[in-house]
Amino acid sequence: MSVRRRAVVTGAASGIGAATMLELAVRGYDVVAVDIDLAGAEATVRRASAIGGRHLAVQADVAEESALVAAFAAAHAFLGGLDALATCAGIAESTPFMDVAVNTFRRVYDVNVIGTFLAMREAARFMQPGSRICTVASVAGLRGGGLMGTAAYASSKGAVLALTKNAARSLADQGISVNAVAPGATLTPMIAEAWKNEAIRSLVESLSAQHRTAAPEEIARTIAFLLSPDASIMTGATLVADGGMLMY
Repeated sequence: MSVRRRAVVTGAASGIGAATMLELAVRGYDVVAVDIDLAGAEATVRRASAIGGRHLAVQADVAEESALVAAFAAAHAFLGGLDALATCAGIAESTPFMDVAVNTFRRVYDVNVIGTFLAMREAARFMQPGSRICTVASVAGLRGGGLMGTAAYASSKGAVLALTKNAARSLADQGISVNAVAPGATLTPMIAEAWKNEAIRSLVESLSAQHRTAAPEEIARTIAFLLSPDASIMTGATLVADGGMLMY
């Protein structure tokens, strides 16, 4: 009987996070879903449990240190260890450069950057050599925005890319690998409202070689690869999953 791997997915109530939890369940992981939206996380857990394995929902705002420390302690107690982390929790922000308020900027950084850091730090406390972390950045962090994500969002995702590399250096001696996925446009609740405008959707999709929007499940499979032993030689890397947008 094979040993099931154990994972935490932040932002697992919807979008890429929910798709990632379900993909990991298919691949034989036991997973703890961490999200500020407890009802949404519990719904994902029910779907994962129907696939198989042991799963748990824990409520926490990833930007609140004490809450996230407690969430990872609860995850460790439930799972009995931790082999993988996917930091899918994040918020979008598209206010134009000259109009974005400082408080808005700070909130985006609190969730997207501080939340990613805290999740990695707390996960690493419970990880053994061979464990893996995947952060979720964005092509906005590589491009500097230019599409939906403007100053606050793009710079926060650029910070996630730098943070991922620093974590890869810092945790290498513990045998923990850290990589990032940088999705392009992905049909999640973050962009669902904007995508009702066919002109916006068509414009963004025209900027990629595949001329389409990714499904959350496609990004989830990329994350699952980076969390798997198949990616054993990779650390500090960014895997771009954008349908060819960065080529243009």
